[in-house]
Amino acid sequence: MLGIRTPVLVGGEEADLDEGKLTITDSRTGEKYSLPIKNSSVRAIELRQIREDPDEFGMLSYDPGYTNTASCTSRITFIDGDRGILRYRGFPIEDLAQSCTFTEVAFLLLNGNLPLQNELEAWNRELAGHSHPHEKVRQLLDGFLPDAHPMGVLVSAVAALSTYYPDAKQIGCASTRRLQQVRLLGQLPTIAAYVYRKSRGRSYPDPDPELSYSENFIRTLWSGTRHEPGPRAATVLARALDRLFILHADHEQNCSTSAMRQVSSSNADPYVSVASAAAALYGPLHGGANEAVLGMLDEIGSISAIPAFMRQVKAGERRLMGFGHRVYKNYDPRARIVRSIADEVFEVTERNPRIDLAMELERIALEDEYFIKRRLYPNVDFYSGIIYQAMGFSRDMFTVLFALGRAAGWLSHWEEFMRDSEKRIARPRQIYLGPDRTDVVPMGDR
Repeated sequence: MLGIRTPVLVGGEEADLDEGKLTITDSRTGEKYSLPIKNSSVRAIELRQIREDPDEFGMLSYDPGYTNTASCTSRITFIDGDRGILRYRGFPIEDLAQSCTFTEVAFLLLNGNLPLQNELEAWNRELAGHSHPHEKVRQLLDGFLPDAHPMGVLVSAVAALSTYYPDAKQIGCASTRRLQQVRLLGQLPTIAAYVYRKSRGRSYPDPDPELSYSENFIRTLWSGTRHEPGPRAATVLARALDRLFILHADHEQNCSTSAMRQVSSSNADPYVSVASAAAALYGPLHGGANEAVLGMLDEIGSISAIPAFMRQVKAGERRLMGFGHRVYKNYDPRARIVRSIADEVFEVTERNPRIDLAMELERIALEDEYFIKRRLYPNVDFYSGIIYQAMGFSRDMFTVLFALGRAAGWLSHWEEFMRDSEKRIARPRQIYLGPDRTDVVPMGDR
């Protein structure tokens, strides 16, 4: 099982149970050490007692990419990659995507429970009440070049909010923290829509607080353009976006969430912390997978070319984008849901012909022993780009859409970290492999 297992709870609190000891024998000295085990893990600091010489710093664990290092405890998201399980606050992702709106799930992530009807109505009013960005945001966006990448503009705009709302620095006040969370979740869809419109040379319409979260985003984004949907299409597309936002809302300690926790460990406010997370997502290895899938499908071109392409993949000459995941060694539970969303979207948009290529690729891969042995299954990015493209989004907006959903998770982790009794400023160690000492040679003698 990947990740930390669910702790035993007693009266709502984590039980501090003795799970035994890990005994280590240092072959250099013959010394034995007993390290306490809790939640199927040992604290890395316990390794410091292992040393060959009393004057040594002590043993370190070495883990490039943090593939087997837990940096925190969390009660937000649980993943079991071997069994293809993803749960938010204990709720299966399949149930949430089927039965809830995105704002319900955002409430769940931030508060720990699904809202009652009156709570949801109040929450939606709050978010709608903060859907108008700060007046300086439009001026800020106008300062970017016309061809600026939307994600780079979004990162800058979110960071700038820190200067517009100086009260955000009061991170010790729970009510102030909550205000910033509502502000950011409320404004982010409008800012994202403005970023898109800026790149197309269009005006910035006011959001409509009477619409739902995703409907308002669609209206603000496409008002007055050829992509502006009719009433029925707007409802279908808003529901599709809602479900896609839910699927992307959180995913444990991924690159962007870890970056956000690292930055916020210095007591940075939520705006710059979320901006740092969005900057990590901006990197193609994190947020660019669905765009890479479209590029792959464009290169393949036709169903008849798929067998030759798959032979190249198995020969190590090409990569099958959208398959496999660092966490999931089973079918990504989100991928099945995304596939069903595609059918709903195509009912109100033109059918994206790339879906046929994708489905044939998936069929072959799921029947081929090469991919079965390597446990390579479609992930959430395999179909999402096809859906976004059918909706009318350009590829440079894909990571912006990712950020709109993930912001709820980022803020949930930020709030959890602010309340963590073990919160400390992040300061990883390194293993130094450079020269021991080098004398400076005067300039004239070099």
